[in-house]
Amino acid sequence: MLENIRGLLASARQNVLRQVNTTMTRTYFEIGRLIVEDEQKGKSRAEYGDYTLEDLSCKLTIEFGRGFSVRNLRLMRRFYIVFSIRQTLSAEFKLSWSHYLFLMQIDKSRRNFYEIESINNNWSLREMKRQFDSGLFERLSLSKDKAKIYDLSRKGQIIEKPQDVIKDPYILEFLGLKENSKYSESDLEQALIDNIGSFLLELGKGFTFVKRQERITFDDQHFFIDLVFYNRILKCFIVIDLKIGDLKHQDLGQLQMYINYYDRYVKETDENPTVGIIICAKKNDAVVEMTLPKGNDRIFASKYKLYMPSKEEIRKRIRK
Repeated sequence: MLENIRGLLASARQNVLRQVNTTMTRTYFEIGRLIVEDEQKGKSRAEYGDYTLEDLSCKLTIEFGRGFSVRNLRLMRRFYIVFSIRQTLSAEFKLSWSHYLFLMQIDKSRRNFYEIESINNNWSLREMKRQFDSGLFERLSLSKDKAKIYDLSRKGQIIEKPQDVIKDPYILEFLGLKENSKYSESDLEQALIDNIGSFLLELGKGFTFVKRQERITFDDQHFFIDLVFYNRILKCFIVIDLKIGDLKHQDLGQLQMYINYYDRYVKETDENPTVGIIICAKKNDAVVEMTLPKGNDRIFASKYKLYMPSKEEIRKRIRK
């Protein structure tokens, strides 16, 4: 009973906080609207000037307390200007004021994307900033044509097939491993397990952790699958193999064996075919292309980085 009551109260508090955030954000939007409309009635913007905002700030602060500095009023005005035309979401603001302060700094296409993804995935401000800093929009754009990139900016990430969940590269800066330090594949795997929450966020929508180092045996020969996940959206198992060196064609063949095992002995008849991902430090795209069959949609090779790449670095790859 105590646990049930705790859960009920925690949920109620979250709902109250969410409603307060939504109400305040909407209120700031309306304040911005009133300022803009009043400003437009003046003879010129210069004549309207900061004096009116200073006077407004002083009176609001006396009556309502902190939060209505001239700077904040300017931000509310900008908030209305930036979000007055909402093509992807309803007029309801579902994120906190802090989220929108950050989103106002981003260009429109990316702003729409990160707003949608933050709402759909319940990202905190910190997580939204991390996803932006890691170039999530650019990384997802790498595997899409121009039309799909446009859809990405308007609708967010839509997962319909395995390619839609693949990122290249995966950004693993949260592991704390140094780029040029010596570490083994076991060290990398353990670091991922120790930071499984962050790794699941990096993998993306619908991933749940299943197993690590799963042993499979054929004729007394043992093999170990590094990591196994399940994706609830794709309704399939996803096996992951980790490589800290150069990717070889034998690695892709071994991953195919893991996929075959899961398809034949683990997955249920109502589940979709298993998908395999090799996450490696280095890969040769030509080797991957020549090893995998044409039309491949079940085996993928992606690099990982232990630091945040610059967005320009990712944009260069998109341009290529």
